[in-house]
Amino acid sequence: MKYVIDKEKRPAYLQIYNQIREDIINDVLHFDTKLPSIRALAEELEISTVTVEHAYALLSDEGYVEPRERSGYVVIFRKADGFASTSKAVHRYHRATEAKHTYPDFPLSVFSKTMRRVLTEHGDLLLEKSPNNGCTELREALRQYLARNRGILVDTEQIIIGSGSEYLYEHIIMMLGRSHTYGIESPSYKKIEDIYRAAEVKYEPLPLSHDGIDGASLFRSDASVLHTTPYRSYPSGVTATASKRHEYIRWASERGRYIIEDDFESEFSVSTKPTETLFSLTPNDNVIYLNTFSKTISPSLRIGYMVLPKHLVARYEEQLGFYSCTVPTFMQYVLTELIENGDFERHINRVRRKIRKSISSQA
Repeated sequence: MKYVIDKEKRPAYLQIYNQIREDIINDVLHFDTKLPSIRALAEELEISTVTVEHAYALLSDEGYVEPRERSGYVVIFRKADGFASTSKAVHRYHRATEAKHTYPDFPLSVFSKTMRRVLTEHGDLLLEKSPNNGCTELREALRQYLARNRGILVDTEQIIIGSGSEYLYEHIIMMLGRSHTYGIESPSYKKIEDIYRAAEVKYEPLPLSHDGIDGASLFRSDASVLHTTPYRSYPSGVTATASKRHEYIRWASERGRYIIEDDFESEFSVSTKPTETLFSLTPNDNVIYLNTFSKTISPSLRIGYMVLPKHLVARYEEQLGFYSCTVPTFMQYVLTELIENGDFERHINRVRRKIRKSISSQA
């Protein structure tokens, strides 16, 4: 095994992570293969063991490998697995085990100071009607933020602003059409089911297993659109593993299928590198990515956004482009300022450090 580290490029641990990850995905490193020991790889690359540990920890966080006692790190990813491999007994969830996470509030002092600054600097512009898809400034700020933090590389025109996920769900249904059957996680966030029922579209609950939606159920279903929250499904708290994410993408590779990826809460991952999105992983241009600021700033903000596959932008404009943006111009500029001046990401990083510290103290 020969990996190369370019010390003039990004951090060494990410270079190691990316090279090993590619070998795992391309089946160079097969399922159940043992990775080199941390010390051996560190000596080979002439870097510290801490750097290698960091890379291995990221691979473990995302479900590519797992540490085993007296064996080191072993590959657990199986890209070529069919749905039968995940047809093990489905874990049953009870309300007592529901995962509900609370996070520190966004600092009110920072938020109010930003509001005053926006009022002073933008003046009468705040009284103007927002463009239908959202203010260009906010969409551009989000484009850059997604590229930095989620590995999502898109054009500004692919980003649509709306007042929360429920509003955006409805627009997706109108855009994709009511002829589809929508597959949803079971259990899932109740409003998802309520919205599909209210829209009078067919939806099919798909049982969750320990690592995501049960593969056998997914491939047997009549669904042609999969609605999933791969980072942490609510109320079960299940996170889709790397193998499961690739399984979703394989399922969606059939013509006419789409994935709706709700990335709710992912910003607060304790990993130093956020989990890969389905949007960034797929080669098929058929994942619609959604997120909101309900957890990261406040549920009262009522600002969400979706990122469309490039080939759906023209369809959206033609079918739904006439809808006015439901988020006030003023709040769009406030959010733009929070993202551009770094306050938004500083808050996220503070919370993540606090979570990691809490986990370490409980270990």
